[in-house]
Amino acid sequence: MTTTLTTPIKPEDVENLRVGDVVFLDGHIVTCRDVPHRRVVDLDRELPIDISEGAILHAGPIMRQTSEEGEEEAYECVSVGPTTSMRMEKFEDEFIRKTGVRLVVGKGGMGPNTENGCRDYKALHCVFPAGNAVIAATSVEEVEGRYWPELGMPESLWVLRVKQFGPLIVSIDTEGNNIFEQKKVEYNRRKDAVLPSLYEKVRYIQ
Repeated sequence: MTTTLTTPIKPEDVENLRVGDVVFLDGHIVTCRDVPHRRVVDLDRELPIDISEGAILHAGPIMRQTSEEGEEEAYECVSVGPTTSMRMEKFEDEFIRKTGVRLVVGKGGMGPNTENGCRDYKALHCVFPAGNAVIAATSVEEVEGRYWPELGMPESLWVLRVKQFGPLIVSIDTEGNNIFEQKKVEYNRRKDAVLPSLYEKVRYIQ
């Protein structure tokens, strides 16, 4: 199944999506990495922007400033590749609960905390194909804002207006199903089936 989600994202927009489905995003997505997660969960700080029913991207973008000295700051997005989502795993359940975010996008799988957050609060975790940071930037229509600039370019909260941002593959759905964990089970089953024949072929190795 392939669909387009538009922010704000309602529970009914995501409840029928399942792992392996493909999503494109219209509207807004906010970059949000380790430090903002830590501020919300460990330090009990509120984000300076409302992301309820919105989308976040685990990413440290590369931005080019387009404004001149004395003008209001303006940027264009050069590259916005996802970073490894597992770094945010220990925060994500509580982060989803506190912020009401509906779509979490990153790279690679996540674990039980994110499964719980997606199931309990009707959210999705999706993966953006790795190695496509520059292509991802072509879906950014405008950089609309920057928050917590003291964190530097990678960790700042960048508000991006996007059109057909994706493809995003649903890795954890609103029932807590996790495609990475499912594939591990399948891999181990297939591995166990072929190992005896492989052992026979390399038995001469001491």
